[in-house]
Amino acid sequence: MLKDLPQGVKVSITHSITKAFEDYMSEIKWNESQYSSNAFIDQWKTYIRNNASWFKKIDEAMKESPEFHQELAVKINETIQKVVTEPPTEEQVAQLERLTKEQGNINVDYSCKAEARFWIRKFVN
Repeated sequence: MLKDLPQGVKVSITHSITKAFEDYMSEIKWNESQYSSNAFIDQWKTYIRNNASWFKKIDEAMKESPEFHQELAVKINETIQKVVTEPPTEEQVAQLERLTKEQGNINVDYSCKAEARFWIRKFVN
């Protein structure tokens, strides 16, 4: 079902998962021990209902289909896996080294590009 959707809708679905996941992780300050898959899914559902144009393009029968939900669950897991395994850029590493030094050599743990972006925003703002 998911594979039969137009390419633009599939890209939008992936974007909504990424955006909601990064927003959720930022809310919990990337503290993995506070992660709740149920809380993330609730946040993602709110996001797609309020902000995702693709959600309105899918008919109600598909939205209610167990097969569609199973495929979405796989897509969510794949997308989250991609986000958390994408390494920070060299520029992010250098910027974080500079920013943590400016803050008195604060130690921050980050393992992916999205988490590095979170810390950079936190220090800059």
